[in-house]
Amino acid sequence: MTQLFSNLIKAYGDRRDDGVIQLSFTLPVEYGQKAKQIGKIFAEKLGLREVNVTAVEKVGDGFTMFVVYGHCDVVLDVDKIDIPVVEFTIYSREEVDTLIGKNIGRKIKVVGACTGFDAHTVGIDAILNMKGFAGDYGLERYRWFEVYNLGAQITNEKLIEKALSVGADAILLSQVVTQRNIHKENSLDFVKRIEEKGLRNRFILILGGPRIDHPLAVSLGFDAGFGAGTKPSEVASYIYSRMLELKDR
Repeated sequence: MTQLFSNLIKAYGDRRDDGVIQLSFTLPVEYGQKAKQIGKIFAEKLGLREVNVTAVEKVGDGFTMFVVYGHCDVVLDVDKIDIPVVEFTIYSREEVDTLIGKNIGRKIKVVGACTGFDAHTVGIDAILNMKGFAGDYGLERYRWFEVYNLGAQITNEKLIEKALSVGADAILLSQVVTQRNIHKENSLDFVKRIEEKGLRNRFILILGGPRIDHPLAVSLGFDAGFGAGTKPSEVASYIYSRMLELKDR
């Protein structure tokens, strides 16, 4: 028998559709006897029912961290949710190299950096450095990629200048620090500078970072966005697919 309303989903805790979720948060309240009840009331104000506070920990003077469980009544119709995704085929490193050599016929030049005051290079290194990430070799290991990794604390202007000087095809912008949405502000500034120079169609623009997804990247003016856990072969496959698309125009 066909299941009715199979497109409707709820959170899964102990059993399907029970709506139970786990939530962690920090409140600016002193750790003490009242803290647990304050955390419970806060979770109830969020709309959770049958709230169970399972952990209460002091994380500093005047701050307490909570872990709670509760029932959530949110129901989603997944068939009515339209989310833009990056459409491309993911190939292995060997396949990407073969395809670039056959269909592009030259090395693809990629310049990447973590710009602004952000000093973290773990993301950009995972994609570009030879050793890569999770057993997946970085773009430096590919025969048909020419890679320039500028590291961290690079200005947006310097990244653009480097891309122009080496004749880059793609620019990878990494944003790790997200306090006060600085990752969005810096990314918007980068795209604005590109557009002011009349270079928006000159490069494939890719945004990456732990708080980045494709819809956000597109809304900020990039061609694609990749979040935490992205492997180098995924980025390499996307760049190849985009290069092929541009070549065929």
